[in-house]
Amino acid sequence: MEFTPIEDLKTEVENMASAFFKSLPNLTIALVILIVTLIAGRIIRAIVSTAMHRARVRDALVTLAQNLISIAAWIVGVAIAMTVIFPSVSPSDIIAGLGLTSVAIGFAFKDVFENFLAGVIILGREKLRIGDVIECEDVYGRVESILIRETHVRETDGELVIVPNSYLFKNPVNIETDRTLKRQELVVGVDYDTDMRKAKSVLQDALAGCESVEQSETMDVQCVSFGGSSIDFKLLWWSGSRPADQRATYDEVAFAVKDALDEAGITIPFPQSTLSFREEAVPIPLKTRVVKEREEARENN
Repeated sequence: MEFTPIEDLKTEVENMASAFFKSLPNLTIALVILIVTLIAGRIIRAIVSTAMHRARVRDALVTLAQNLISIAAWIVGVAIAMTVIFPSVSPSDIIAGLGLTSVAIGFAFKDVFENFLAGVIILGREKLRIGDVIECEDVYGRVESILIRETHVRETDGELVIVPNSYLFKNPVNIETDRTLKRQELVVGVDYDTDMRKAKSVLQDALAGCESVEQSETMDVQCVSFGGSSIDFKLLWWSGSRPADQRATYDEVAFAVKDALDEAGITIPFPQSTLSFREEAVPIPLKTRVVKEREEARENN
C-alpha cells in the first residue's frame, strides 16, 4: 500500500497530536510544579529576608540570600518538572549535568567567583562598614558601598576607586574610623641650650590647651632622641578619627606649640653642621698655588 506525501504528513501530524494529548497530564503537572515553585520561592524569600533584617544583616547580603534562594528553588522545580515530562530522565542525570556545568563555569569565571566569595565574607564581617575610612595598600578613602563583587571607595581627592573584593580580602586593611578616636603624634625639636624640663612643661601646657585634643584620654610628651641639631620631643594625644578631624587637630597643635615655644623663648633650631679643622692644616691661597704651579712648569721645560 502506497502513501502520498499529503497522507504521510497527515499521519505525522496525527501522531504528534496523539503524543501531545497523551503527555498533556504530565505537562499540566509540570506546570503546577513550576507555579508551586514560584510561590514557595517567594514565601521562603520573604521569611528569610524578614529574619535577616531583624538580625541587622547588611542589605547586600540579604539581596544575595534572596537571589540564591530563588535560584535554588527554580533548579529544584525545573528538575522535578523535567522528570515528570520526560520519565526517562532521572534526577541523578540532572544533578550530574548541573555538576559538570558548574565546574566548567567555575573554571571560566574563576576571578568572578573569587571576588564573589570574598564579597560574601566581607559582608559577613562587622568591622568593615559603609562610611569607614580605610587604607589598603595604595587605596585610601571612605567606603561608599559594599557590593558582592566589588567595593566603592571615595578617595580624599574626590576620585572613586572600584576595588575588587578579593583585593581587600587578600591584603591587610587599616580601618581608621573603627573607633571614634585616634592617637596623633607630632615631633618637635628644641635647641640644645634649652632646659629640657622647661621645654617639656611648655609643650604639655600647649597640648592641654587645644580644643581638638580629647582631654579625657591620655596626653603625653616624651623626649625621644638627641638629633643632629636639636633635642626631639614627641607629643602624643587623641582626637577624632575622621580625616578632617585629624587635619584640624594637627594644625591647631602645631600653631599652639610654636606660639608657646616663642613665648617661652625656646628656639626651634635649623639643621646645623659643625666643621672642625686640624691645626697643622694650613690653607694655601689660590693665587700662591697658581704661581707655584707655573714656576714648576717652567723648570720642567
